[in-house]
Amino acid sequence: MPLKILLIDTDVERAQAFEEHFSQSGFAEIVRASEGADLAETVERARPDLIIIDMALPDRDALEDIRAVSAAHPIIMFAGSDDPAFAEEAIAAGVCSYNLSGVALQDLRPIMASAIALFNRYRRVEDELAAAKALLEERRLVERAKAILMQGRKMTEPEAWRWLQKKAMNENRKLAQVVAEFVALHDSATTRPLRKQP
Repeated sequence: MPLKILLIDTDVERAQAFEEHFSQSGFAEIVRASEGADLAETVERARPDLIIIDMALPDRDALEDIRAVSAAHPIIMFAGSDDPAFAEEAIAAGVCSYNLSGVALQDLRPIMASAIALFNRYRRVEDELAAAKALLEERRLVERAKAILMQGRKMTEPEAWRWLQKKAMNENRKLAQVVAEFVALHDSATTRPLRKQP
């Protein structure tokens, strides 16, 4: 299955040469963005595997658009001038590979492959970090829920743990959901203001 590439290039002849080179080889399906098109909308429509942006001059305004889509798509940027500060900003915005324009077409494949590999690696690291954070939060809430049961219902720690497990099993829900709801309900009840007597 060919790679779907969204190409954004102000140089029409260069964009056409890129499209012909990769489309004819069957390596990629090229979608060219119209000039001035909204990047987020274009990406949403095209759903590319890779985004390539080639600009004659560094454009810091474009970085905000890139930042909005970089979490879900690998991005390669080519620029016409060597600007280390801009390159750093582009990488911070989510660009996987920053290069100077003028790279030969035959040299683009390894750049694309490395950008995709780097993007996938970052995604895996972010997913692992999110999973670790979720696990820590679940453990924190479990400890909180056990403390509430031990204090409010005079249970021992093993009894509180078994109570939570049984509740999750009886309701056919994940323990994390049951514990989060239990703690939230308790906090809501304890912080609710008392009604004044008439």
